[in-house]
Amino acid sequence: MAFLHRPSCSNHLQPVIRTERIWRSVNDCDKIKGVTENPKREVRRLRPFITTTILFVFLSCISLAQAAPQRRIVVFDQAINEPAREALVKAVGGVILRDLPLISGKAVLLPPQAEAALKAMPGVRRIDPDVTVEALGKPSKPGKPEEPQPQETLPWGVDRIDAELVWDTYTGEGVKVAVLDTGIDLDHPDLQANIAGGVNIINPKRPPDDDNGHGTHVAGIIAAVDNEIGVIGVGPQISLYAVKVLNRRGWGFLSDVIAGIEWCIENGMHVINMSFGTSSDVGSFHDAVRAAYDAGIVQVAAAGNEYGGSVLYPAAYDEVIAVSATDQSDEIADFSSVGPEVELSAPGVDIPSTWKGGGYETASGTSMAAPHVTGAAALVISSGTTGVDNVRSKLQITADDLGDPGRDELYGYGLVDAKEAATGAETSLAPRLPIALTWGSLSTPYAEFAESYWLWGWGYGYSSQASP
Repeated sequence: MAFLHRPSCSNHLQPVIRTERIWRSVNDCDKIKGVTENPKREVRRLRPFITTTILFVFLSCISLAQAAPQRRIVVFDQAINEPAREALVKAVGGVILRDLPLISGKAVLLPPQAEAALKAMPGVRRIDPDVTVEALGKPSKPGKPEEPQPQETLPWGVDRIDAELVWDTYTGEGVKVAVLDTGIDLDHPDLQANIAGGVNIINPKRPPDDDNGHGTHVAGIIAAVDNEIGVIGVGPQISLYAVKVLNRRGWGFLSDVIAGIEWCIENGMHVINMSFGTSSDVGSFHDAVRAAYDAGIVQVAAAGNEYGGSVLYPAAYDEVIAVSATDQSDEIADFSSVGPEVELSAPGVDIPSTWKGGGYETASGTSMAAPHVTGAAALVISSGTTGVDNVRSKLQITADDLGDPGRDELYGYGLVDAKEAATGAETSLAPRLPIALTWGSLSTPYAEFAESYWLWGWGYGYSSQASP
């Protein structure tokens, strides 16, 4: 947990300054009174004083850091009214930063010695750390984004999940998708027509414009417009909502994320994309995620970018679809977190999409994989499917099985298949190596697809052609 404020040691720096002057004077010899014949002896004499002074300054800084107020989330019993909650926080010297009515809580600054006292007070259910969350994607080739506006191309990831084969029937029109991230470039020519609203949680007086690029990239994967320039998203008519909860450096506080989730519930979002994560399992975070699930919102999150590491939160929560990343060979990305929580996989390596400033960038990460699933979920909802569990079930049963037969820790149920999930039309196998049997020779009704899928799906890729 990082301190909100870095303690200032300005009042303790003077001894260091004096020490530096002493060293300079020793080197000059003639500038220290009494040092004329043996400056080295004088240095030895001053060394204990210098060491003690430096140690004193160092320990003073540590003491100040330990005494600095820390960000916490205080969760109250629902029976405690608002004035009483404020009084409890102020009674221990706390400062209220944000109200979090979704979880009956408040984000506060607390002196370290006040936390135990507040926790013991009647009406306080628990106190959680206000941890930071971080974006989980980065440009593949950092530098200046591509010059706008290139001719429109179909990104390989959108093509790989067969999203373009759905557009004659469903485009995501009317489906409200919230991108909890660094914001979205509100003026981007490849996104502007689909941006329907949003909020800047960090600074409500400002628009949710993207000052990092990550959120704009995620938004483009979900819903870049089909308009002859740039790229096309999974659902080219999805309504995008920019919910800015991460700062220009790509990280933010959990309390801001919770406030963003609450905004999504209040404004009737259908899907939330969260391409960020934290290793901390915080009760307040899970409470907010449960509330969104209970409100009927499909939640999709990036699994994490540490291969061999645990799936991060919120992806690790049961109420959230955790997404790992694959490459163009349908292999798990060498950076993707994996684990039993992984539900689906999606393209996440060298993904081209929109970027801040009206440009485009290629990026990699589970941050890029998650919005492919988010877009696919929106297409499923666009087809008339309702209910979080029903949407998830369609995405699971129609996923292209990769790795070990059935659900596994690398790919979950498999690579998301937007076409089959939204339309029910099966896709045929496109073998990577010559084989004697293809899906085209199978006559499998849709209701029996799952059983055959586990028997024959391993080891092969999938084409964009429906089985006869």
